[in-house]
Amino acid sequence: MRTDTTMTAAVYRRFGAPEVVRLEQRAIPTPRPGEVLIRVHASTVSVADHRARARDVPAGLGLLAAVGLGVFRPSRPILGMDAAGVVAAVGSGVTDFTPGDRVIAAMGGAFGGHAEYVCVPADGAITRAPSTMSLDEAVTLVFGGITAMGFFAQASIGPGTSVLVNGASGAVGTAAVQLASQLGADVTAVTSGGNAALVSSLGAARVIDYTREDFTAGGETYDVIVDCVGNAPFGRAERSIAPGGALLLVVGDLRAMLRSHGQSRRSGKLVTWNVGTPSADHLAHLVSLADSGRYRAVIDRSFDLADIVEAHRFVDTGRKRGNVVLRIASSEEDAGRR
Repeated sequence: MRTDTTMTAAVYRRFGAPEVVRLEQRAIPTPRPGEVLIRVHASTVSVADHRARARDVPAGLGLLAAVGLGVFRPSRPILGMDAAGVVAAVGSGVTDFTPGDRVIAAMGGAFGGHAEYVCVPADGAITRAPSTMSLDEAVTLVFGGITAMGFFAQASIGPGTSVLVNGASGAVGTAAVQLASQLGADVTAVTSGGNAALVSSLGAARVIDYTREDFTAGGETYDVIVDCVGNAPFGRAERSIAPGGALLLVVGDLRAMLRSHGQSRRSGKLVTWNVGTPSADHLAHLVSLADSGRYRAVIDRSFDLADIVEAHRFVDTGRKRGNVVLRIASSEEDAGRR
C-alpha cells in the first residue's frame, strides 16, 4: 500500500528553452473511476515534447498549438506522451488491470509521462508490457510505434509494396521501417549516411543518403511515402508516388493539411496527415512483435529524471537516432518487475 502523497515531476511553467523545465514536488494523482494509476519507470523525450515546450510548430499551426498547449503559459505543465511502468492502483470499475501489472501506455496530447506517477484511462491506449523487454526498452514501442501504426492503418501495405520512409532514423522513422518490413514491404530508408547501418539492420532494403541524393529526383516511384521530416509535401513528392499510392505526412504544416483532401481527390493518391486515435490494440500488436523478436527497441541514449534539461537539449539538436529514454524510477526492481 502506498503511503507517500507527493511525487517528483518535470514541470514547465512557460514556453522556451530546455532550462524552463524544472523538477517539482506535486501531489500523486488519485485514479478516478475507470482510470489506472501507473508508477512510471520510463518515458521518452520526443520531438513532440520539444515542440510543446518551445512552441516550435509547423507554419500556420500557432493558433491550434495555443488551443492545445496554452496561450500564455502551458496548460499541461508535465510533458511526456508515453509511459512504461507498473500499475500502482486502479479506480472503481477497472477489471482489466491490477496493481503490479507491468504496462506501457500512450497519453498523447494529455501528456504527463515525465513524472513518477500518471493516471490513464483503463480503456485507452494501455496494455501489458512485453515480457522480453525491460521497461526502459518497452517504452520505446509507444510514441514511434503507435504513430507509425496509425498512419499505416490508412494505407495498403503488404508483401511487394514499396515503402519509402523519409527521416528513417528518428523515433517514428525507425518504427515505420520495422513495421513496413514486418508487413512484407520493400523498404527504402532516407537518412544520413551515418545512419545507414542502423536502418538496414531494422529492415530497410535500400538506403538513400539525403546529403548526396534527392529521392524525388531519380524518377523512381513508391506505393507509400512516409514523411517524418516535413520536407516532402505533395507538390514535391507527387511524381514519386505510384498511381493509387499514398503520402503519409507525419510532419506537415497548415498549408499541407488544408490541401490534402483536394490533392487526394484530384490525384487519386491518398494524402493524409491524420494519425488517428492511439489504441490498446495497436500497442498490443507492437508488444506481440517485440515478444516474438520481430520488433526491437532503438535507444540513442538515456537520461535520469534529474537530467531532464540535458535530455531536452539533446533532443533539440535534431540528431537523435530512435528514442531518448527518460528514466524515472531508480531501478527496474524498484518499479516492481516480477
